Amino acid sequence: MGLTTIRLSLYFLGSARLSRLLFFSVFMEDITREPQYQVLIPLRAAQGLARLGLMTSYVWDDDPRRLGFVLARYKFVSKMLSGMRSVLEVGCGDAFGTRIVLQEVGAVTAIDFDPVFVKEIGERMTDRWKFECKVHDMLSGPLDGPFDAAYSLDVLEHIPAADEERFVSNIARSLTEQGVLVIGTPSIQSQTYASPQSREGHVNCKDHKELKALMVRHFHNVFIFSMNDEVVHTGFYPMAHYLIALCVGRKPA
Repeated sequence: MGLTTIRLSLYFLGSARLSRLLFFSVFMEDITREPQYQVLIPLRAAQGLARLGLMTSYVWDDDPRRLGFVLARYKFVSKMLSGMRSVLEVGCGDAFGTRIVLQEVGAVTAIDFDPVFVKEIGERMTDRWKFECKVHDMLSGPLDGPFDAAYSLDVLEHIPAADEERFVSNIARSLTEQGVLVIGTPSIQSQTYASPQSREGHVNCKDHKELKALMVRHFHNVFIFSMNDEVVHTGFYPMAHYLIALCVGRKPA
């Protein structure tokens, strides 16, 4: 491979990380037509292309636009919990969206009851976006903290109704007294349009009244939002595909 002349631009000088990557591009054959994109080539050489997680890979193959909806939920969580010191994710799945929250908070601890997902997350973890991830079933008890906040997206609908009080109570007990919890779940009305695979696992979908009634038994203040596709709003609840409960201040156990 012959020496290639790299077009240097001033914007590379503002970032030590970009400067290091640019150094590695001296012997690259691939030269982008626009110089600001040249940093992509040594990044690919240094760490390869980013991997999708187990579940995210399936979604990207099966229904790509759904990934946009899922990541929008993480974006909402990240803004609601911005500035929190320690945050717990309950039921992280493949944790592909977790780094969106990590951008806004001090630290994230992600848990899932399935060791297959947790193992794959560890294999995909990078130093730049590192967070603690471990196996824990929230039905078995709270997690040592306490955490400033917690969130759980697309999990409650998988918890049998007979176990939902224990599930929410154990999350609340993992939080500080003024802790915040964000719960996201498909609405019962959305199940008419759900895939057979989704309906098989969705054993406990709720409407907005049922969701709020559950959460107010464990938190002093509960605010319900509607969500359709990637848009969060306060519109007519029965037309919402997805519901989000923002809960503040846990009640004594």
